[in-house]
Amino acid sequence: MTATALVWLRNDLRVTDNPALHAALRHGSARAIHIEESGNRLRPRGGASRWWLHHSLNRLAGELALLGVALETVAGETEVELFKAIGQHGAGAVYWNRRYGPVEREIDAGIKARLKREGIETESFAANVLVEPFQMATGAGKPYSVYTPFWNTLRKRDIERPLPRPRHGEAIRPGPVDTGYREPDWGRKIGGHWEIGEAAAHERLERFLEQLVTDYPEGRDIPAKAATSGLSPHLALGEISPRQVWHAALAVAQHEPAKASAIDKFLSELGWRDFNYNQLYHREEIASVPMVEKYAHLKWRHADAALKAWQRGQTGIPIIDAGMRELWETGVMHNRVRMLTASLLAKNLLIDWRKGEQWFWDTLVDADPANNPGNWQWVAGSGLDASPYFRIFNPVTQGERFDRGGDYVRRWVPEVAALPDKLVHQPWEAGGVANYPEPIVDLKLSRERALEAFKAL
Repeated sequence: MTATALVWLRNDLRVTDNPALHAALRHGSARAIHIEESGNRLRPRGGASRWWLHHSLNRLAGELALLGVALETVAGETEVELFKAIGQHGAGAVYWNRRYGPVEREIDAGIKARLKREGIETESFAANVLVEPFQMATGAGKPYSVYTPFWNTLRKRDIERPLPRPRHGEAIRPGPVDTGYREPDWGRKIGGHWEIGEAAAHERLERFLEQLVTDYPEGRDIPAKAATSGLSPHLALGEISPRQVWHAALAVAQHEPAKASAIDKFLSELGWRDFNYNQLYHREEIASVPMVEKYAHLKWRHADAALKAWQRGQTGIPIIDAGMRELWETGVMHNRVRMLTASLLAKNLLIDWRKGEQWFWDTLVDADPANNPGNWQWVAGSGLDASPYFRIFNPVTQGERFDRGGDYVRRWVPEVAALPDKLVHQPWEAGGVANYPEPIVDLKLSRERALEAFKAL
């Protein structure tokens, strides 16, 4: 194989366990391209994810250069930009790792058909889920709609082992990576909380499995505690693969049996990612269309002032505001608090979950096309195997249970820091706080209103 091969990178920004890159390196010459795609009904990438992508591509360029592979970054309509690069470099082969959204699959199928018509070698690979969605089906041959049987099947599968770092040819000097991105002021703020790139992802995984995983089953619900892996943004852009996480965790469980039950719980949460990708694969537009049809008829409220208060962390409910401020400051939010903030918006405020999903899409560094809408639909009740409509989280009692000492709230909502523990989650019981808003909603009355609205479906 001597013709130049092109590896088309998407959300797989790594050199290890990257079968498309391995295939390209079998040729005498290989180049990599990343296209920031527009048009084609594709959902534009959110701002925080775009920031992470910019820095991740710059780190990846250095790793690829060590393998003798130059990285080119362009923006535009997918097919136009890809075939322009093929012509410029005389590429005789194009490889990529599969993606699973309906629009993306349609684009990829069209490109693959054109490549074959033009006599250009092409192949796609599985690299970004544990088991591909079309390989998971119930005994009746249908897609799974309930997580527990899905997980019971997934955990018994022989998950393919990750590929090693490929052998490299002669290293080249990495060229400048011009993503056309100009970093906003908030980017520097978020950047202080993260190390980006493939090496950082593996360091984070190793630290989690060595130091934190034992505390994961209980600690993962405590927002003030460092008990989660923090891998979500690395997985979202493919700086680490789920197969790498899976096999690294199993290896630790085998050598340290005391950690086995905690690791099993951790892997079951990783399984939810595959479950959400199954929903993305089998259903159209999960970011905009309820998976359960009757929820399309729910009467949502139009309450712009309440929505803005929620977005800005000014609801007057401390644990909600703590989560929304953590999101704005760091680009992530603790998972337990994500559920609480989503429940308040979609149920207590009766504001369309899609408005919350869009806000998260734009502000999360781990914004994921399957997980983000899948999790929002789970909370709103419109997803598969979702939280029942009558499960409406009370943010006060949730705060008192999972942030008992108020450490999380005090960090992100300093206005209430001086209150005693028994009042920090309900400052209105202390007569209010001078520089902190009163609650924008009555939790009891709004719960009753939500139950009536959902029962009417």
